[in-house]
Amino acid sequence: MENNTTMSEIDEMIFLTTPVDYSSYYDEPMNNSNVCEGFDIRFFSKGFLVTLYTLVVILGTIGNGLVVCVLVKHRNQTNLTDLCLLNLALSDLLFIFTLPFYIHYTVVSEWTFGDFMCRFLSCSHQSGFFSSIFFMVAMTMDRYVVIMHAHKVARYRTMMAGAVMIAVVWMLSICVSLPSFIFANVTDEDNGAKGCYYSPESEGWVHYDLFAVNVLGLVLPLVVMVICYSRIIPTLVNMRTAKRHRVVRLIVSIVVIFFLFWMPYNISRFLKFLYSSDIIEGSCTWEENIKMSITISEAFAYTHCCLNPIIYAFVGQKFMRRALHLLKKWAPDSSVSSSYRSSRKSSVGSRSSDVTSTVIM
Repeated sequence: MENNTTMSEIDEMIFLTTPVDYSSYYDEPMNNSNVCEGFDIRFFSKGFLVTLYTLVVILGTIGNGLVVCVLVKHRNQTNLTDLCLLNLALSDLLFIFTLPFYIHYTVVSEWTFGDFMCRFLSCSHQSGFFSSIFFMVAMTMDRYVVIMHAHKVARYRTMMAGAVMIAVVWMLSICVSLPSFIFANVTDEDNGAKGCYYSPESEGWVHYDLFAVNVLGLVLPLVVMVICYSRIIPTLVNMRTAKRHRVVRLIVSIVVIFFLFWMPYNISRFLKFLYSSDIIEGSCTWEENIKMSITISEAFAYTHCCLNPIIYAFVGQKFMRRALHLLKKWAPDSSVSSSYRSSRKSSVGSRSSDVTSTVIM
């Protein structure tokens, strides 16, 4: 099998650590019964995707870094929701941290960072993804107990309990991602280059990878959130508490955007697995469509890590004001100062009646 490490999708290289060697993805068909020659999307990878992911790294680092700075600066006012939002930003930053290595891997067509970084970055990429979804589940369940069982859980909903919950989420994310650290390694290609992916001996882990990403990272969280919000929203309709409405609106916005951006990619990967395993059959056109759908949906999914700060800016009442305040300190002579003064004036009248309890809202 001829190997080629220039691939369009991260799950076929290092970061989603698909256990089977897909390094010949563009040179051989996914279904061995057909030999298909079609559009080579390696050029698409080196062109559009590298440019897009470079922008994602820049914008995502700035946006999520600003969220972290705002939440840390106002840490004395934070509650459980703010702690989750802080760690959600850290999850996105961890995910973004791995992308420059993928960009380099795509451009030079060889893994040059050694075996440990191969394992570490693979695990970090997975941990960033899973911690994001797990923190959204945690925020959803927190809103559920606050709204549906407020009197019963009030005394247990402390910052110490929040710290324990956050530690559990990170530990769970790392444990789910640990196989990628154990089984990913640097492998010599037939052309003399080095690649980073699961070794062929770990082929059985492709089933675990598919289970983890689609079940633990999509289906179960979606089921939990649908159940919780199906109870929360009817209750909120009968309430006139603006604070709870705003916080739930923020969390729902984050959750909906996450699933809209990630679900197409997960579905495309699952279809590719079924096709590669001969569980479903299709023509060469079908094969090429799967390849392209994975490439495009991957690009769509990975831009998600830039979006949460934008959601905070449009949905959160306090975030924009406090972010502008920070930027004013860093750039006092810029146009940010006038924007901050305008934002400050518009918020003076409502500050006395501000019943929100989160730093973002």
